[in-house]
Amino acid sequence: MKKLARIFAQLLLYVPLMALIGYFSTQPRFSILGEDEALVRLSFIHAAERKEPCRTRSAEELAKLSPNMRAAQDCPRERAPLLIELEVDGKVVLRREVPPSGLKNDGNATVYHRLPVPAGRHRVVARLRDRANGDFNYTKEETVQLAPGGVLLIDFVATKGGFVFRT
Repeated sequence: MKKLARIFAQLLLYVPLMALIGYFSTQPRFSILGEDEALVRLSFIHAAERKEPCRTRSAEELAKLSPNMRAAQDCPRERAPLLIELEVDGKVVLRREVPPSGLKNDGNATVYHRLPVPAGRHRVVARLRDRANGDFNYTKEETVQLAPGGVLLIDFVATKGGFVFRT
């Protein structure tokens, strides 16, 4: 009898809890984007060039170092910050300088930006500078057609020549 009462008490607790979870798994409806919006997402990790070039050590400098430290090149670890620019339909929507990670500023820089845009045809230009100074050394321009709820992912892959646009 006690076992039957315990099962009944558990049912009294679990059934309303399951109904509550079932309701909130479908209601209220939530959407990140409006019905006529699409999303442009810029997301990548990239290590910029070194901030200063390597220099060759002289014979005197090498002689002063212990034998296990006698590398001919002295290369500073610090990397340049990334300068990223995103233009949509002729308007610059993002211009950011991203510092490298790490205690010595020698790691990768991480970029993530999401931008809701109206669905339809858009001209998107992405630019990146990964050296200490100068102009942008990577640029890609593309016209894309975005459906409502569609996503344009902009990635950067240096081995593939720069920016990669995926819908």
